[in-house]
Amino acid sequence: MIRENKLKKMLKEGKSVIGTFVKSNDPAIVEVLGFSGFDFIIIDNEHTAMNKENMVNLIRTAELSGIEPVVRVRENSAAEILQALDAGASGVQVPQVDTKEQAISVVERVKYAPLGKRGYAASQRSAGYGFMNAKEYAQRSNENTLVVCYCETFEAVENLDEIVRVENLDVIFMGPFDLSQAYGVTGEPNHPVVQEKIALITKKVISAGKTVGIIASDAAQAQKWIDMGIRYICLSSDFGMIASLGKQFMKELKR
Repeated sequence: MIRENKLKKMLKEGKSVIGTFVKSNDPAIVEVLGFSGFDFIIIDNEHTAMNKENMVNLIRTAELSGIEPVVRVRENSAAEILQALDAGASGVQVPQVDTKEQAISVVERVKYAPLGKRGYAASQRSAGYGFMNAKEYAQRSNENTLVVCYCETFEAVENLDEIVRVENLDVIFMGPFDLSQAYGVTGEPNHPVVQEKIALITKKVISAGKTVGIIASDAAQAQKWIDMGIRYICLSSDFGMIASLGKQFMKELKR
């Protein structure tokens, strides 16, 4: 059932939101993250072998745990976006959006008419399996679904002035490692050229009245991004946090 998207509401109110990537198929991980106080999760369909059944179960668990589920889809395709949203995702995060036309296509695939061209069915999970009023469902979906597009390539940065003018696009999300590759310093997200591009993207997106997003490796970096005006923060991932804490524990044991 479509409910108020707390994540989108917080962003509209000018607040910062903290989430993390979920790469595990285990719903217990989502429960733990919800109880830990995260605002949202990004279910990673791009860089994992996750299937659609796993995705739906993680979305269900997020709803029960009081955390908003966003899905990073594999690509900008109508079927990928439709399946994530019909399953009940609060929003989609779409990679490789390099032009204004591609950004428009994302919005059209997310929104129902008159805002977009999303395929309509009233019997799927997001519409309460047909128990919601059909007209009300479409309206509430358009109001509450979050649209996040990546800026992670040279082309996307060059076209950013046009991309940020696309209506109903909520968040521009930066991929520092992808940007490092785009600017010839692969694997060096802290390189001055990458940091320069991050600052430039942030300035342009904020000036356009939209939200900036980025990944942070730890709490200190997350705070740095927040201080810059970046408000949609993905703090590591479930795997990343397990690895970091495990490494710290083993180091402290000093065997």
